[in-house]
Amino acid sequence: MAAESEPRTGTGYPAERTKAFVDAVVAIALTLLILPLMESVSGAAAAGDGALGWLAEHGGPLLNFGLSFVLIAMFWMIHHRLFAGVARVTPILMWLLVAWMLTIVWLPVATAIAGRMNDDDAVAKTLYIGSLALTALMSLVVRVYLRAHPALHTVSRRELLTGVAVDVSLVLLFGVALAAALLIPGIGYYALFVMALSGVVQKALGKMLRADP
Repeated sequence: MAAESEPRTGTGYPAERTKAFVDAVVAIALTLLILPLMESVSGAAAAGDGALGWLAEHGGPLLNFGLSFVLIAMFWMIHHRLFAGVARVTPILMWLLVAWMLTIVWLPVATAIAGRMNDDDAVAKTLYIGSLALTALMSLVVRVYLRAHPALHTVSRRELLTGVAVDVSLVLLFGVALAAALLIPGIGYYALFVMALSGVVQKALGKMLRADP
C-alpha cells in the first residue's frame, strides 16, 4: 500500500517537464483548430462578402470547430486530473504520452476534413470520429500503464478504476457513434450525441470494475 501513497524517487524521471510539454502541445492543438476559419475569413473579406454570409456559409466548420475544441479540452481535463498525482515518468510512459499527443495534434486536421467534406463522406466520418476514439483509447493505455506501475504516482486504486471506466466508456461510445454515422443514412455527425450517455455508461462500468477483486 505504501507504493500507492508515495512514489519512489529512484524510478524514472521527474514528471514536471513532461506535464508542461503535454500542456503546451494541447494548447497548440486547440489554437490550430481556428486556422482554417481564419483563412476563410480572409478569403471572404477579399471577395467582398459580408459577415452574415460568411457565417451562413461556414455553419458546418464552425460547429465542428466548437465540438472539437470542447472534446480536446475534455481529453486534456481527463489527462490533467490523472497526472496531478503522477510524480515520475519512465521512457515507456513518455512514449505512450507521445502517442496520445499525436492523436491530439491530428484532431485539427480531422476537424478540417470533416468541416469541408460532404456529410456523406464515409472516410471523413471515419477519420474524425475514429480519431476521437483513438485518443480515448490511448488515454486508457496510459492509465493502465500507471496502474501497473504504482511507484510512479500517488493515484489511488479507486481513482484509477474510475478513470478506466471513463476511458472505456468514451472508446465504446465513440465506436457506437462511428457505426451509427456510417450505417444510418443522413445521421452524419449527429451520431456524436450518443456521448450524452457517457455518464450512465461510466457509472455502470465503474460498478463493474470496483466489484472485481
